[in-house]
Amino acid sequence: MNRLQRSAPPLLSRRELFAAAATGAAPAAFAQPKRPRLACIVTYWAAPGSHADWIITKLIDGYWWKGAHTPSRVDIVSAYIHQLEESGLGQKVCKAKNIAIFKSVKDALTLGGEELAVDGVVLVGEHGIYHDNLMGQRYYPRWWLYQQVIRVFEQSKRSVPVFNDKHLSTNWNEAKWMFDKSRELNFPLYGGSSIPFYYRKPEMELELGAPLKASVVAGGSKDEGGLFHAVDVLQAFAELRKGGESGIEAVKCIHGPDVWKWTDRNPWAAKLLDAIRVRFEFKPGHFQQTVRDPAVCLVDYRDGTKAAVYAANDVGWTYAGDVGGQRDPFIVSMLGWPAPYSQYHAANAFEHWLVEMILTRKEPFNAERLLLSTGIVASNMESNWENGRYSAVGRRIDTPYMNIAYRPTRGPQHNTGPRPPVIPYIRGFEK
Repeated sequence: MNRLQRSAPPLLSRRELFAAAATGAAPAAFAQPKRPRLACIVTYWAAPGSHADWIITKLIDGYWWKGAHTPSRVDIVSAYIHQLEESGLGQKVCKAKNIAIFKSVKDALTLGGEELAVDGVVLVGEHGIYHDNLMGQRYYPRWWLYQQVIRVFEQSKRSVPVFNDKHLSTNWNEAKWMFDKSRELNFPLYGGSSIPFYYRKPEMELELGAPLKASVVAGGSKDEGGLFHAVDVLQAFAELRKGGESGIEAVKCIHGPDVWKWTDRNPWAAKLLDAIRVRFEFKPGHFQQTVRDPAVCLVDYRDGTKAAVYAANDVGWTYAGDVGGQRDPFIVSMLGWPAPYSQYHAANAFEHWLVEMILTRKEPFNAERLLLSTGIVASNMESNWENGRYSAVGRRIDTPYMNIAYRPTRGPQHNTGPRPPVIPYIRGFEK
């Protein structure tokens, strides 16, 4: 039996990424003779709005990519559902699609045997009935589920690609352990937010190596889950700057009226936020007047670059960057969600790159980005609390442990072209 290698999994080259993006298929050099078999490990699979339903249904029935439907190229063969009794929809889908539901993570990965028997793992630890801590973090059991996956890998002396929806965990130590295991056991790790992959207006990407000075993201980010979406949007752009990602020096969070006081004292942030306001043709003072619970996450990078993530209304998720040599800010918006819920809504590109990872065993982007986004959010949530006491103006959290640098080589990964038709899920049952 092959022993695990200790090197990091390779990344898709820019040429391979562009080729895959253009064709919607894996590069020919990585073609596989059989369809990969996937195990899905989820917390909750109920209402059509649950992430498990959004993601897994696309893997079963295909997805909309670059203006056309792409048939499924993988097979979902097993599932473990942590809150099974509450997941009636998941039970019905699995029955209709002939997907076996197992009582443990191990059995889902081994198909009831003793050795790893699948070619990839899809972990969707999002939604369900779980409690929040004092800081507002929801204890989704992502780390708990992930470590059971790792145990199977180690016992089988073999690993396969892993997808993890949203952030890795609520705290840095668990998230770093999850990332480190992907390197130790040599498997690709991909996940995070779907928003950076969504349709953009305009349909463009920040140039790789751009002399970026500062960034602002405005969007729905007042709670932990929403904040992660916005932070991952930030990191998807910030990592492309000249010199690549340098790591995070410190994080701070401010709530309430002091958000606008801080903005007035920091012209770089005020300028970029106002550029977003102008792009949407809002009246002066729009954000100050419409955001009920103002919040801003401040990020200082080790190379001196700065960023601010604002809770804001009416702009979807919008990124604005101050790029050296350009008079006007670089602004891109990720807008809207087709309704009613459709198999082809929102982030089909998210699932596209998931499938590409399974087929090629290469990460669509550096998994370090997912780790840093997780760390920024965890530090932000901690900033306003100390010794059990809350402060609207949070303390600065120095983050020497986020001294993580890398140079991305990826090309654009967001969806483009005509929007998909809004059609029902292919359920296999009527109700």
